[in-house]
Formats: sequence, C-alpha cells, structure tokens
Amino acid sequence: MITFSARAHRRAGLILAAALLASIGAVTAHSAPSATRVDCLPGSAPEPGLQGDVSAADRDSGRSRDGFRCNMRLLGAAGGQGGGITSVTFEHCAYIGTLFPGHQLGPDSGVRVLDVRDPAAPVHTATLTEPAMQAGTWESLKVNKTRKLLVGAGVPFLTGAGLLSVYDISDCAHPRLLNPGVGTDPSRPLPIIAHEGGFSPDGRTYWSSGTAPGLLSAVDLTDPANPRVVWQGLPGLSMHGVGISPDGNRLYLANNFGGMKILDISAVQRRDLAPQVPELADLTWTDGWATQHAVPVTYGGVPHVFAVDEAGSGGVKLIDVSDERHPRIVRSIKLEINLPENQDSMLASAAGGSVFSYDAHYCAADRPADPTALACGWTSSGIRVFDVRDPGNVTEIGYFNPPARTGENEALSNSPHALSSIIGLPILSAPSVAQAILGGEFDPAQALSPRTGMAASGDLSTDWCFSPPEWRGNQLWTTCADNGFMALELSPQVYSPPPDQNSTTGS
Repeated sequence: MITFSARAHRRAGLILAAALLASIGAVTAHSAPSATRVDCLPGSAPEPGLQGDVSAADRDSGRSRDGFRCNMRLLGAAGGQGGGITSVTFEHCAYIGTLFPGHQLGPDSGVRVLDVRDPAAPVHTATLTEPAMQAGTWESLKVNKTRKLLVGAGVPFLTGAGLLSVYDISDCAHPRLLNPGVGTDPSRPLPIIAHEGGFSPDGRTYWSSGTAPGLLSAVDLTDPANPRVVWQGLPGLSMHGVGISPDGNRLYLANNFGGMKILDISAVQRRDLAPQVPELADLTWTDGWATQHAVPVTYGGVPHVFAVDEAGSGGVKLIDVSDERHPRIVRSIKLEINLPENQDSMLASAAGGSVFSYDAHYCAADRPADPTALACGWTSSGIRVFDVRDPGNVTEIGYFNPPARTGENEALSNSPHALSSIIGLPILSAPSVAQAILGGEFDPAQALSPRTGMAASGDLSTDWCFSPPEWRGNQLWTTCADNGFMALELSPQVYSPPPDQNSTTGS
C-alpha cells in the first residue's frame, strides 16, 4: 500500500487544480484595482488579512465560526434549515427561497414567509407550498413593489420548466395565490424554461430566463390569474439574470460566459401583436463569468448599470449604457482577494470550501438615480457595502461576514452550500487562476496550504451569501445559504440614508 505525506496531498491537489485550469483555455483579464479598504470603527471584528479573504488558518482553527464584521452588526436572524439560493423582501416581510429536494427533508417545506416588523425577532407567518415553491425556486423568486406581486418558478436543478406561481402580497405576511390554474396546476404548465427571472418596473411582465438552453420568455401578468407567454426567444446559448430600464423598454441580459446583452423589448412593453426583440449590443469580458444580473441606475441623468459576475473574480462592473449600441465599462469593483496577483492566496484559503471561492452574486443600490451606496452578497466574503457616489473613487464602508456553520451540514438541508460541500475544489475560480498563471502573477508556493488536498468532502468554513442585501434605512435585510435570514445594521457614522432611498436590484 502506498501512503502519502500531507505535503504530497497538497501538491497532488495543486496539480489537480492546475490540470483543471489548463482545460479552461487561455484568456486575457481586464485588470481593475480593488475598492478602497474600509476603516473599521471600535467594536468591529475585522478581517486580519486580504480584503474579502477568510484564511486557511482561520478556517482550520475555527476562528471563522465567529465571523468578521466592520461597521455593521446583526440585529436578528431566522436561520431555519438554511436560506436557499436567493430570497427576497417586501415591506416588512421576507420570503425564503427553496432548494430542491433539501428543503423537503425538514418540517414545513416550502417558501417560508417571515414578518420582520421587529428585526430582532422575525416571526414565521406562512409557508407557500404550491408546486413551484416545492420544486425549488433557485433565483426566480422576485417581487414587484408597484403591483405588490411575488412570483416564483419551479427549478429543481439549474433549469426547470412549466411551473410559475403568482401571489398577491398586499398583506405581505400572508401571500394569496392568484393563479391556481396555468403555471400552478402541474397539468396546466406554462411554456417556459426557468432558472432566474425578473419583473418589468410596471409589474405587467415577468421575464423568465433559462440557463440550458438560454430561452428567454416574456410572461404577461396583466391578469395575474391567467399568466401567458407573449414572446419567446433564444438570445444566447446560456443566459442568466436580467435588469430592466425604468421605462420597461430595455432589458440588460446577463451572459453566463461573461458579458451582457442589451435587448430592445419596447414591442413587448407595448404589447404589439407580433413583438420583435432586436439585440442592440453584446458586450463581453474575460475577467469574470456566469454574469448574474444587472442593476440599472443613472449618474447625472446618464444611464448606467452595475453588472455582477458570479464567478471568476469579476466583481461588479459599472457600465455606461447611454450609447446602447456601444456600452462601455467605466469601473470595476473588486476586493483584494479578487485581484490577479492574489489568486494564489485565494486558492490557498478557498481550497476545501467547495465550488465557489470569493465572488459577488446579487447587489442592490440604495436608489436608482445617483446611488450613494451599493450592497452586495459576496459568497464567502459576506455582505459588502460600498460608497458609490463617485464612480471613480469607490470605497468600501462596511461588511458583515456571518459565522461559519462548520460541521452543521445535516441541519442545513435548504442550503446550497451544504449540498455542494461534497466537492472541495473552488472550480468556478478556474479561469481567474488560469489568467494569473498566464500573466506570471501566480506563485505555486503561495497557493499551497493545509487545505490544498481537500478535493472532496468540503467543509462549511465560510457561508455563501447569494441574496441581494435590500435597504431599509440603515438596515440591510438579506439571506445567506447557511445562516438564513439576517437583519443587519450599518453604522450611521459611515452611511446616511438619502431621503429618497429606494432599494433596487434592477428586476
């Protein structure tokens, strides 16, 4: 029998990772500085190393079970079995997404409704049990404030089809199903492919997007009791989330291969009899992929979007879309752990923590016109908040990286992190590591750590924060995979809510 030393295991893990990276192919990175680091007020428990990093030492010693915080504090939480992939909030309520089939392993399966009028003590008031809610909502669960509607599609794994339920949330703590027929009754499926989706601002259209294939469907909700598809198209091989302009005429569609398409959806918005949806632009990039969604904003009246990359250390890109046929990237927001020169350190700490390392996922601006702050769920880096008043000088003003739930896998059946922990390698960071290697910025010795050989059976040494952190004055309401729903408070010393604060995720 052949035995291996711990060092040999680490080298074997690094070789395995390098082989995986080589299969990705050569690409060129778009370089960007990190957001200026935050100054932490007294009472904080800051990260000791690189911005956004949870070191191998802190993971293995158990220090990450205490979490890290800077200028933010936890007001209250409702952990349950975990937070699904993405969850949403409306008025004084939160709706906790479901992960199929894990959420069904515990009591009261379905989308849990929380009343958060007292953020220190959220109360479970209802559970949505329609087929779409039971099938797993993935990233489809969205709210339209104007019409007070909640929509969720059934997505068992990556892609789903046919199931979509619409709820009246005028009484947000007790949603009322509006479409018991088409979309909810399994014998009357809606002809859609689902993974993610979003509302037009007026709430008359829900856009459902698939990942495989990248089918995009416009679902008319003028009569929420009778949803119907009024347009479908295949704008790309694998598409992701959306952002929609305030007038409902432009759709900013995320490309899973790294980029964003701009589609003219005005004919659908007008409800033309045979609407056409022309593509106006196809902007691509190579530093970051699995582009997640877009948040339309304006600066001085000039339209921009924040586009978020879910993988590959792409961070968040601010894109000027005033020339909609020639959009241009004007700024990238990254943490230090996302920079090319730190991809070796990233690999050392993220090894053994499963497929994600440190990437943005969903963001919310504090208002659509001249936003003052942007809050993002940043996978293993927690909730990150940036001052974005001056796009040329973005500064981080606070973060809250929740306590790791290491060793609690069996209790977290609704957590995608607990499910994915059967894999140890941070494989979704492969392109960014490949770029660092090709650019001569990767030190193999720096990439080695006691965790390097953990190619399987990853641990929960961080949490995964996927949901948008939604603004409530100085509070942020959000949900992370392991810790579930959390109400956080940002110090008034670093953030003053604008009088017209209006939390927006773009869809």
